[in-house]
Amino acid sequence: MKRHYILLAAIAIFSMVGACSNGGGAPAATTTATTTAAGTSRVRLYSVAQKGYIMSDKVIKSEAEWRRLLTPEQYHVTREQGTERAYTGITWNNHEKGIYRCICCGNDLYSSDTKYESGTGWPSFWEPVAPENVTLRPDNGLFTKRTEVVCSRCGAHLGHVFDDGPKPTGLRYCMNSAAMQFVKTP
Repeated sequence: MKRHYILLAAIAIFSMVGACSNGGGAPAATTTATTTAAGTSRVRLYSVAQKGYIMSDKVIKSEAEWRRLLTPEQYHVTREQGTERAYTGITWNNHEKGIYRCICCGNDLYSSDTKYESGTGWPSFWEPVAPENVTLRPDNGLFTKRTEVVCSRCGAHLGHVFDDGPKPTGLRYCMNSAAMQFVKTP
């Protein structure tokens, strides 16, 4: 019984210490959000279609609304911080030209131009469409320090970023296929 309390105390300490860092060598979050007079929160995002920055309302839905809109796997990954099994996602081996968008809100996330084969079984990118389109935050689960990647528009869990990627950034944005929709571009 005493061991159980010691383990719980160690977990709490590791969680508190990890919450003070950004999880390693990954860049810090860079989102720009504002609140309108009506109380609606807005965020600055890059739109591939408009070839520039736009201001967009944040997407906020109830748990029941998300459950109605998403498949069980999409819900588990994006709303419950789940992870699909390696080599099972629909886009992990996709080599077509296009844009990867958030499955929850349609926010542009990654371009096929920055996708690469990481050998992990998940779609991997060396940078997002724009830093503002994703938000990075500490993910300090049981004895691990990682940096979680979420959609800046709706808060969907997308995956994690690691500092073992290729040049020019040295980053590996390891994403879940279930969190993204691929849209072909000419």
